[in-house]
Amino acid sequence: MSSNQRPTLILAPSVNTTTVVTTTTTTTTYAPIPLPSLPTPPAPHDTQKYPLLNAQLPSSFRQFPLIFPNGSRATFCDSDDGDDLLQEEQVIGGKGWHLIKSDDGAGPSRSVGLVEAVERFARKRSYDNDGMMQGIETIAEPASHTPPPRKKAKAAPLLPKISTVNAAAPPSPLPSPHGSPPPNIWPSAPPSGASSPQPQLPIQPDASLATLMSLPSLISHFSGLPAQLQSHLLITLLRHSPLPVLRTVHSVLTPTLARDFLTLLPPELVSHVLSFLPFNCIARASRVSKSWRNIIDSDPVLWRDLLKSERLWFGGDSERAFADALIRRRRRAGLPHPNDLSLPDPYKVLFKSRYLTRHRWINNHEPKHLAFAAHGRSVVTCLLLSRGRIISASDDHSIHVYSPVTGLLLRSLSGHEGGVWALASTKDTLVSGSTDRTVRIWDLSTGRCTHVFGGHTSTVRCLAIVKPEWVDVEDEHGNIRKEKWPKRPLIVTGSRDHSLRVWDLPRPGEPEYRFDGADEADIDPADEDVDENPYHKLHLEGHEHAVRALAARGRTLVSGSYDSMVRVWDIITGTCKWVLVGHTQKVYSVVLDSSRRQACSGSMDGTVRVWNLRTGECQYTLTGHTSLVGLLGLSPSYLVSAAADSTLRIWDPDSGEVRHMLAAHTGAITCFQHDEFKVLSGSDGTLKMWDVREGTVVREFLSNIHGVWQVVFEGRWCVAASHRSDATILDVWDFGNGEPDDDWIGEPVGGIYDEDMTDDEDEEMEQADADAMDQDLDILPSETDTMDEPATFVDIIKDETAENVVVHDADDDWGGDDHDHHGDGIVDLSRRISPHNPGRHASRQAGPSQSHGHGHGHGRAAPAPSSSSSSVSRIRPPLVNDETPTRPRVKSVGGRRR
Repeated sequence: MSSNQRPTLILAPSVNTTTVVTTTTTTTTYAPIPLPSLPTPPAPHDTQKYPLLNAQLPSSFRQFPLIFPNGSRATFCDSDDGDDLLQEEQVIGGKGWHLIKSDDGAGPSRSVGLVEAVERFARKRSYDNDGMMQGIETIAEPASHTPPPRKKAKAAPLLPKISTVNAAAPPSPLPSPHGSPPPNIWPSAPPSGASSPQPQLPIQPDASLATLMSLPSLISHFSGLPAQLQSHLLITLLRHSPLPVLRTVHSVLTPTLARDFLTLLPPELVSHVLSFLPFNCIARASRVSKSWRNIIDSDPVLWRDLLKSERLWFGGDSERAFADALIRRRRRAGLPHPNDLSLPDPYKVLFKSRYLTRHRWINNHEPKHLAFAAHGRSVVTCLLLSRGRIISASDDHSIHVYSPVTGLLLRSLSGHEGGVWALASTKDTLVSGSTDRTVRIWDLSTGRCTHVFGGHTSTVRCLAIVKPEWVDVEDEHGNIRKEKWPKRPLIVTGSRDHSLRVWDLPRPGEPEYRFDGADEADIDPADEDVDENPYHKLHLEGHEHAVRALAARGRTLVSGSYDSMVRVWDIITGTCKWVLVGHTQKVYSVVLDSSRRQACSGSMDGTVRVWNLRTGECQYTLTGHTSLVGLLGLSPSYLVSAAADSTLRIWDPDSGEVRHMLAAHTGAITCFQHDEFKVLSGSDGTLKMWDVREGTVVREFLSNIHGVWQVVFEGRWCVAASHRSDATILDVWDFGNGEPDDDWIGEPVGGIYDEDMTDDEDEEMEQADADAMDQDLDILPSETDTMDEPATFVDIIKDETAENVVVHDADDDWGGDDHDHHGDGIVDLSRRISPHNPGRHASRQAGPSQSHGHGHGHGRAAPAPSSSSSSVSRIRPPLVNDETPTRPRVKSVGGRRR
């Protein structure tokens, strides 16, 4: 019972029936009887001391019926809710008639209070000797032959009018009495000799009414007792209470005395308590209440521990990169900070994404599948998944953008005049490189080509977008500090003209640039003066053959070339920091492990080398492949190599040990991608999925087709480009089965997210980038030092042919490239390479450690000649007769080699 509400006792209407000639029923309604208010506790606002004071009581406590000894009925109500009981009405009628409601007839009737009813009762008794019928109004007796009229009898004189209505008529609102009925209102027994039955009192007092009337004094008395005696009294009462009463009391006490420990404990203790629960229990706990869900979702320590216990913690910078990217994405969308309880912690989103990726890819045996034709019958040379788009490039000079949901062609990007062999994207910007020797930048939102860069003199075979990130920088005193490099996104391109170039990635809204004659077919892009291009930064020279592969993070660029060498560059200053020597044949693939400060390279000599970027030494030489290692992939825990010997090998990047050999294909591996759960590989008309931790085949996506060109996956999506039925087909699998889930976020290859930084941060750091480059260029080697380049570092293998190996490369001159349907580096080895014949090697081997699965190689870092984009470092004497099959010409403009 609430202390600020006054309880009431609602009497049931009294009914007196007297039969004379006709039967008349008089119904008298009574206003609620206000009961004495209960005293308030001495400290009414102390909810901890009086937890039941404002507790929500069950309806059986707030309103219940009472029956008095004389049969009268009443309803106890601890609030004003009982007033609704007075508004009930019934419709009484018969065939051809009905009782007029009180509001349909004359004015409203007045209710009778309890005191007034008792006073009337006494007055009626005084008229008993005068022939008055007690408790009713007199009705004239009609003639025997006349039907009794339906009208009210006249009221007796000297008595105030009492509202009498039929039992079916609705009562009118009752006036509240001015006080409680006095204890002496009950008259004595009716006099003897009454000529008619005496009317009954509205109620006859009993223990129930006496208890309600004396309840305030009982509570005041109880409040003055000692706590021990109060407890004894309550226990005594409960011991004499039946089971239904105990159950009712229990239903009130249990939720009131319960304590939500998660909301009361400090966050550190909450994390500690929840850390003992398995994931399925935590998932159930998050559904208990909104407060529990907010506490669980916003606890980074809990989800970090769950990631580790469920083997979903990959290490390195992958978790931090995911969290940073998600925070930036939310900030750009105007969402609250992760500390806001309305959003889950980034680690929780990461846990859900990885958990779904691991289980759905294995347990969902029927993912949603979509297949559609693309690029006619041409080879798909590049394939990307970016922001809900499929981007494919082909040797038919085109770039297509498709929807993974519907398979519809969204954009067709035309402009290149040769096959497109390199692609990279970020946000709505796409960068492409082609055999027409140009680099084009596209706006994916509109499909426009906004920039065309020239300068390369041969095919642009590889490229990468380098985004700003925090890297460790060592000063001259050996101190390590964190710096963000580069200051704005860069483009790095590698070409068959033996060189690399570094460009600023144009921001949206910056001036468009096209070299003179970019849209004219008879203009050679190699004739462009790059000094006129405001986005050109560096020209990196040093390789003696085509640059086949590159990888870049922060300030570090690693390039692999057909000259069998791997070079490490500083892309801010253009300095070549290391020349990594050890491979005996062409280098086809490189990856960069920035967290371990390592680089890995795969070569036609069948080996994979792991290089220490701190010392420039070959840390491990991974052997086992018997033919060209054309593909490498790196994740936080696994290094995967794919070769023309039809096998893939999974290595430990920390120790160099081989963990698994995946041998189920029957031809050269043409494409693959992996993460911490799986490896997808394409070969001789099959696309297989492997368990990267167990080394076993999980499923086969495609089989009995002509060939698989490319495969990519991210999160719930998987896309493969294949050739079957004399057409190029794109297959799309959705392991979410079309159900939207914004919290299932895929992790891109290498952990490079589009949400790198805001545009405002870019603008603030641009000037710092320029200042830093000016400072670094001041300490570059002099022109004389640049020209003193060693003749050779190792005995470079001149004979680059391999027995039974046919590799189709894009022509150096883009004009004669149309006949090439395999392209540079696309190895049609399913028919032309014998897995047991790795080709003819030079007499000089990499070292005796190659006979084992791994070991410390004998490769070394040769002294690196300085190379940069400054006007001093790029000046070299004219070279005579240095043309190679992949360098068609060298042009000298103003004494500068281009």
